[in-house]
Amino acid sequence: MSRITAFIHLTLDGVMQAPARPDEDRRDGFEHGGWAMPYNDADQAKAVGESMGKTGALLLGRRTYEDFYQVWPNRADNPFTPVLNNTLKYVASRSLKEPLPWMNSKLLGGSAEESVAKLRQQAGKDIVILGSGVLVQSLLHANLIDELMLTIHPIVLGSGRRLFPQGGTPATLRLVDSKSTSKGVIIATYQPLGSGAVGRKSAPSAMTTAG
Repeated sequence: MSRITAFIHLTLDGVMQAPARPDEDRRDGFEHGGWAMPYNDADQAKAVGESMGKTGALLLGRRTYEDFYQVWPNRADNPFTPVLNNTLKYVASRSLKEPLPWMNSKLLGGSAEESVAKLRQQAGKDIVILGSGVLVQSLLHANLIDELMLTIHPIVLGSGRRLFPQGGTPATLRLVDSKSTSKGVIIATYQPLGSGAVGRKSAPSAMTTAG
């Protein structure tokens, strides 16, 4: 079976919206875009680099997919660009139509929960979700997330879209790994109890958005 791993950048107060760029996601008047960038360092870059060879495919929500497509194919001088281009990208969306514009992209139409449950039954490496907060929340509710990898940044924003919003689905998690970077970011790996996770470790991937 393939495991579903969600890799998400968070603030201390749980905000995951627009970590990479000021204009990444201004929904609800959000003005703190790019909050994670000052915390990038060699420790986090090493973890990101190591992860790229361990991911079998990516799983993205529509908003994250469209944002990534606008940015990454144009970054010819970035070592992550060819990896993202060449990795199979599953896209959960009810509104997008095939063919999708980014190479190696495959649309998962209809119910994301049903489609991901089928992917999870396939043999192979981990399928990693980047950002895609709405998708992650729905899959957590359906007990389809095997592992959460959270980079928890030492910053409090006070506003923004959160991974665990008020009124969301309760969950009990087990910490299976943690490390800190030179700039105080905690990279914490959790497994939801009862998810069927088998204890293998994944590594984080790239900077992500919520959506």
